[in-house]
Amino acid sequence: MSVTRTGPLPTGEASEYDVVVVGAGVVGSAIARALARYPLRIALMEAANDVGDGTSKANTAILHTGFDAAPGTLEARLVREGHRLLGAYAREAGIPVEPLGALLVAWDEEQRATLPRLAEKAERNGHRTTRLLGATELAAREPHLGPGALGALEVPGESVICPWTTTLAYATQAVRSGVDLHLNCRVEKVRPGDPYHRLVTRRGVLRTRLLVNACGLHADAFDALVGREDFTVTPRRGQLLVFDKFARDLVRHILLPVPGALGKGVLISPTVYGNVMLGPTAEDLDDKTATGTTAEGLAGLREQGGRILPALLDEEVTAVYAGLRAATGQEDYRIAAHPALRYVTVGGIRSTGLTASLAIAEHVLGLLADCGLDPGPARPLAPVRMPNLGEAFPRPYRDAELIARDPEFGTIVCHCERVTRGEIRAALVSTIPPGGLDGLRRRTRARGGRCQGHHCGAEVRALFEEGPREGRSAGRYGKGAP
Repeated sequence: MSVTRTGPLPTGEASEYDVVVVGAGVVGSAIARALARYPLRIALMEAANDVGDGTSKANTAILHTGFDAAPGTLEARLVREGHRLLGAYAREAGIPVEPLGALLVAWDEEQRATLPRLAEKAERNGHRTTRLLGATELAAREPHLGPGALGALEVPGESVICPWTTTLAYATQAVRSGVDLHLNCRVEKVRPGDPYHRLVTRRGVLRTRLLVNACGLHADAFDALVGREDFTVTPRRGQLLVFDKFARDLVRHILLPVPGALGKGVLISPTVYGNVMLGPTAEDLDDKTATGTTAEGLAGLREQGGRILPALLDEEVTAVYAGLRAATGQEDYRIAAHPALRYVTVGGIRSTGLTASLAIAEHVLGLLADCGLDPGPARPLAPVRMPNLGEAFPRPYRDAELIARDPEFGTIVCHCERVTRGEIRAALVSTIPPGGLDGLRRRTRARGGRCQGHHCGAEVRALFEEGPREGRSAGRYGKGAP
């Protein structure tokens, strides 16, 4: 297995791959993992210095049932299949998931009249367990809702999940199963050829028989490198507020609005980390790097959140952030094979991409076969079990057996998030070590709590800069951990 961040890329035969996947977000990493089941030479390339560093790191972290997807679309099918596949994979790989269920809340008569139609839509999507709730039952289920809620559509099966661990699990399993991961490796030119395409980067040139574009916000720009202009990606910014853990008792379900033209709208949801999240906005922009928040956007969220859950505004805000989704003007994914180019585009993957990721990967395998890939016999993937970041599951600081084996797992560094020295050091010797402090936070939650690293920041940085230390004990979170 190979993970590179610096230095020249392999040359000669070592630079030749059967398939290269460009983009190591949740979808690209899932595709690389799926390809790793076969005796192929696979590379996963990423422009950033870590996996999951783009759209995949900043979303609403919901494992969707697909109840409200447009029936008959590719997205509807892949979200439905992905919900089942990722639910099973999460249990196997240790990804925290909490099946809270969702309530689609109606605040006026027009919205209430829409609920039965949404229930019918859910049934056409194969989701037959939705149920209409009246105002009285809704108030009993969510006693902190604001005044004026007229009813809701209950959607069992909607869950919250850790998006950081999901991407990292896919990429880790891919690398452990033989995939080469090249980070800090932006593809600047594609020179199509037969039998190899040449991918030109500042670190060197890779050659590949088949090519997969999983570039997220930049899928249209990458398409242009191979001469395709099938769609344009418009970055749609979603700003979010994250409230402190003291707010967690205010909400029991994922609270969804009745969907509007720009998406699912503003929701309130618990997170697997024990917080409560409010958002996102939906702002179509021109700048694919505009991940900053705005005073107007956050004020709008507070206004809407105050109506849905008034007591939430009395709680402390832990963090604000913004993510960009890839809007293409079509209410479906833009996934297509181009057999003459031996090339597959995986574009227009919107907010449901996390849920659909494993199903998208299986779909792409079929498209690669259409492009001439003969994968050979399948083989088992290397096993992976990820460190737990979820509050509903055992954390290392409470694991007496683990602490007895290695006292560093009983030494808390980040007190807001209860992150131990042992977890940080385990992340630093993992299969894909973090490329920076933000990557370390996504692997451990260190610096992600109410003080945002004010108290632990210096010690966490020192541990990161110190790097791996010899003589570490092995074990569930020790050397050789994910």
